[in-house]
Amino acid sequence: MKIAIIGGTGGQGLGIAIRFVQAGEDVIIGSRTMEKAQAAVDKIKDLLEQDDIPNLKAAENSDAASEAELMVLTVPLAAQTSTCKSIKEGAAGKIVIDATGPLESAIGGSPTRCLYLPEGAAAERSQKVLPDSKLICGFNNISSGALMNFNEPIDCDCLIAGDDQEAKVTVAKLIDKLPGVQTVDCGPLERAQIIEKITPLLIGLNIKKTCKDAGIRITGIDPECKLY
Repeated sequence: MKIAIIGGTGGQGLGIAIRFVQAGEDVIIGSRTMEKAQAAVDKIKDLLEQDDIPNLKAAENSDAASEAELMVLTVPLAAQTSTCKSIKEGAAGKIVIDATGPLESAIGGSPTRCLYLPEGAAAERSQKVLPDSKLICGFNNISSGALMNFNEPIDCDCLIAGDDQEAKVTVAKLIDKLPGVQTVDCGPLERAQIIEKITPLLIGLNIKKTCKDAGIRITGIDPECKLY
């Protein structure tokens, strides 16, 4: 599958890109400028110690969205709406996984506290800007530290929520390719309001316990009870 990491130049975007590259998917790093996108691609090549990665390329966000089959939105809350508007045409009819965290740090506050948005969840806000896309909340609870530790399995589940069941199946099959991850369907998109609030809790635990990859596991679920 051809996946665009929209705003994929930060730690979370780079980590997701590396993990999908390792899983054999075609990955496009998107950014506001081609220069930043290419710099991110070059950084991944350095990290993986490869001069050429055939399934990795750079593009501006709008071009990445047009070319991709599926997108992962990995931008700060302050850039969420403008970025969604920039990819609206290319994202129409496609799946968009929104990893945006509605953290107080977006307005100069603490990253361990949530902002309460009028739309409900950040993913619900994206859905309003992208009405023709299939929004799935996901990747909110897997830290950039865990993603960037790319030689090790990820010790965390991926909680997802969305209103399109077929889209959730596609997303679950994709994310379950990442070593160590189990995708857990938490229900309709409005459940993103709960999923997103776990993020500042995990950030706080990382700070308190002086670690960088605190995660969450959902126990007691029959492993055969998957979306697919």
